[in-house]
Amino acid sequence: MRVLGLMSGTSADGVDAVLASFSGPPQRPRWKLEKHHFNPYPAELQRQLIGIGQGQSFDSSTLLELAEAVTEQQALAARACDPQGRAQLVGCHGQTLWHRPPRAGQRGASWQLLQGPLLAELLATPVVFDFRSADLALGGQGAPLVPPADQALLGRCGGWRAVLNLGGIANLTLIPPAQGPESCLPVRGWDCGPANTLLDLATMHFSDGQQSYDADGAWARRGKIDEALIQRWLAEPYFQSPPPKSTGRELFGQADLERRLAEVKGRDAADALATLTGFSAAVVAQDLGHGSQAIELLVAGGGCRNSLLLEQLQRRCRGLIVRPLAEFGIGEAEREALAFALLAWWHALGHQGNLPSVTGASGGAVLGLCARPQAGRCKRTLRGAPRRRWGFWA
Repeated sequence: MRVLGLMSGTSADGVDAVLASFSGPPQRPRWKLEKHHFNPYPAELQRQLIGIGQGQSFDSSTLLELAEAVTEQQALAARACDPQGRAQLVGCHGQTLWHRPPRAGQRGASWQLLQGPLLAELLATPVVFDFRSADLALGGQGAPLVPPADQALLGRCGGWRAVLNLGGIANLTLIPPAQGPESCLPVRGWDCGPANTLLDLATMHFSDGQQSYDADGAWARRGKIDEALIQRWLAEPYFQSPPPKSTGRELFGQADLERRLAEVKGRDAADALATLTGFSAAVVAQDLGHGSQAIELLVAGGGCRNSLLLEQLQRRCRGLIVRPLAEFGIGEAEREALAFALLAWWHALGHQGNLPSVTGASGGAVLGLCARPQAGRCKRTLRGAPRRRWGFWA
């Protein structure tokens, strides 16, 4: 089956779309990644989405228009990736606005902005969406959801295999070995902490909004890392908490950045960026130092384009072979969109999509809801769709 996967992550910079085909047994499918396309969000849309993720208030009318705009941007990405409309199914994550992990006396909740039925109509294709709710209803974190897809797509090797996504948030998957006494152990995965969120916000702060990210870590490379400060930050409760755990801009957003910058006060911008870069690598290294020792670390996500961050990872994860996930045929920006294409295929098959060993849910669940276009509707183009008053179509 050909499936379109659509993903927009914590950075809220746009939509990654992949067209992939799946066949065979769901737990270890034959798969082919046919095409990838990235559709950037207009700057105003990104600004507002990031603002909501950091607790800014918006009226109901604005939220409704944002939902329409996000849905239309997903459709644009889908059309660009699959202009001939070959996909039989779409898996769309939506845009996370707020994620609240479960805690004592309160269930978890997560809000992904999307109008699933509208997207199904725009693409004239069934759309699976709202992937997190079923796991949350079972007491789970609702995240991360990519680890079971990692195991299905990559398989196992001679030891523990770690897969790292350096998106806005750094998250890990640990896949047990193919043989030996630990081969019967379950896949594990969790959110380690900030990867690019604080770095990007700090770059915007120090450049007065002229730069949205530190290209290749060049600015940070001119600075000096404060190791003592990093060690103090690593002692904070989130980093000391065992999995399952998940997080986002709610914890590691603008307010968190301002607190950390206050602690590096008196140093220049390069020193602050260097320390934040080292911190992003250190949260991963600390987590990899607990439990079973991985033999290799496969890295994906936008952070792969920051050479200083990768150097810090290699230095702090001694004894670990650090390799780009692209060596396995999955580009740095393709992994999560491909995972949600797979989760949509699993939904169509009635196959379990979550892993209680990762999310802490009380049981397995088929993930997502499916919106189907009205019978007899032809494939729509977006050419004649109305422009949003904010210029989100520009």
